[in-house]
Formats: sequence, C-alpha cells, structure tokens
Amino acid sequence: MHCHSARYSWTLDGLAAGMVGYDAKADGRNNSKLEVAVAGSVSGFVTRALISPLDVIKIRFQLQIERLCPSDPNAKYHGIFQAIKQILQEEGPTAFWKGHVPAQILSIGYGAVQFLSFEELTELLHRANLYETHQFSAYFICGGLSAGTATLAVHPVDVLRTRLAAQGEPKIYNNLREAVSTMYRTEGPLVFYKGLLPTVIAIFPYAGLQFSCYRSLKRAYDWVLPPDRKQTGNLKNLLCGCGSGVISKTLTYPLDLFKKRLQVGGFEHARSAFGQVRSYRGLVDLAKQVLHDEGTKGFFKGLSPSLLKAALSTGFMFFWYELFCNLFHCMRIEDR
Repeated sequence: MHCHSARYSWTLDGLAAGMVGYDAKADGRNNSKLEVAVAGSVSGFVTRALISPLDVIKIRFQLQIERLCPSDPNAKYHGIFQAIKQILQEEGPTAFWKGHVPAQILSIGYGAVQFLSFEELTELLHRANLYETHQFSAYFICGGLSAGTATLAVHPVDVLRTRLAAQGEPKIYNNLREAVSTMYRTEGPLVFYKGLLPTVIAIFPYAGLQFSCYRSLKRAYDWVLPPDRKQTGNLKNLLCGCGSGVISKTLTYPLDLFKKRLQVGGFEHARSAFGQVRSYRGLVDLAKQVLHDEGTKGFFKGLSPSLLKAALSTGFMFFWYELFCNLFHCMRIEDR
C-alpha cells in the first residue's frame, strides 16, 4: 500500500516498524490518542470477522467433557474438520458466526481500550526513564496491564458471546437482547462477570507475552533478514504477530479453558445436546474435576483450533493496527 503527495512518496511498509506503543524518537510521528483508539477498534473488527469460525469451534471443544477422540462413541466432536462438517450439517453455515454481534462489540471495545492503554503506559515509562533499560519487561508489563484494563471494560460482552456461541439447537437465546434480559432475570447481574478471575489471571501473561514476543520476534526478523529496499514491513508484522500469538496462547491455555467452562455455569440445559455437562463451585473445583474426569490432556482441549486462531488473530491484530496507524500518519502528512 502506498501513500503519495506532491512532496512525499513512500510506502506504508517503509513506516511499519515501531508503531506499537509510544516512541520517544518518533519526531512527531506518534499517532494521536483518537487515532490509536480507532486503529485498535478497526483492527479488532476486521480480525474478529475473519477468525469467528475458529473461535466457535474452539469454544465447542473447550466445553466438551468427553475426549476429543474418534474412539470415544459419546464424543460429539473429535477433530477440526469433523467439527466443521458436523456443525454445517446440524446448524448450517451461520453457526460459525453465532454470537458474532457481541463478539464484534467485544473486539471493537477491547481493541480500542487495549492499544490506547498500551500507548499511555509506554509513554509513562518513557517519561520515567525506565523504558530503554527494560524494554522486554516494559512491553510485558504494559501489555498485561492494558489487556487487564480492556478485560474489565468488556467482560460482560465476552460472557454473552460465549453463551451465544455455545448453545445448540433449539436456541435458548434468539438474539443479544433476549440473552441479556433472560440472564439478568434468571441469574442476576453477577452472571455477566462469571469467569472473570481466571480471565484476569490469564490475560496478564497472555497479552504481556503477545506484546513482548511481538517486539522480540520483529528484532529477530530484522537480524535474520536485514531491512532492505524490498519493503517487507507488513509481512514482518503479520508473521511476527502470528508467532507471538502461538507462544502466548500455548503458555496460558488452561486458564482460557477454565474461563469458558465457568462462563457457561447455570447454562447446562442448553448444552445437553453436546454430551455430558458439569457444574463447578469455582476455579479450584473446576481444575480438580477436569484433572479427575479428563486427565491432564483435559486442560488442553481445543488447543489445536485455539493455536490456529491465536496465530491468525494476533497476526491480523498487529498487522491491521500498524497498517491503520501508518495510514493515519500518511493522511496527516497529506494535509500539511
């Protein structure tokens, strides 16, 4: 993608490095807070639309008590391709976008809050002269804190998204408005914060690793393939984002599974068509039951679609964010 004017001509690839977080050496190239928030929102919107089918499959795998194995006759799902075929046959193609409206609200809000918080936190560290000597730690801490802030802001929408994506046919909730009113009436306001504890515990290291590994992988990429006139910045952002997503998701995956199981607590009647259901008294009880009933492999159910989703979602997240930040910068130059 190119940006042209009568006085300037450059590619967005050429500007792609170093746009995530505040840069004290940017010489006026840092984006405004509004531009950061908009870039984060658009990044979340586009990414969510593209990876929604993988998210639905991942949630179905995480909530299945039976082993994800063809040899288990009671297992509804036992592989990605089998799950795709089964869902298509039973629920049609629209099933892969179940819960998509709250998921988009979640992604837009989360992206804006996360990247804006990250920008503010990295600027704070720069001004405190703590950034240059602790760059990996700075990205880890700022990434974790920014994601924690975003999680607290949008967690109720995440619960709604999980409920809508997890239900089978016939549907318990026909739309978002019905889901909100029914859940509030039958389970009380705290239902919208189910699974918050493992979410907050998991999101700090997950997002911290996303941002810090992304920065480290970009540096490694430049070391292996030194920047040249081929201008491969956008490809670098995509590949390094994919790598950071896989690393961070693998290291924090069990807590993501715990979160999904807790979020559908009290919703067991809608899960009966999918096999066994369980009730959990809390995070510790959940961990004990999974270990007892499903073994250590139970902590990693749905890992394969989750890693594929994490690679694509994190890669797209950083790719689109940096692309739109660069686009905004080009537009400012054009207006001068």
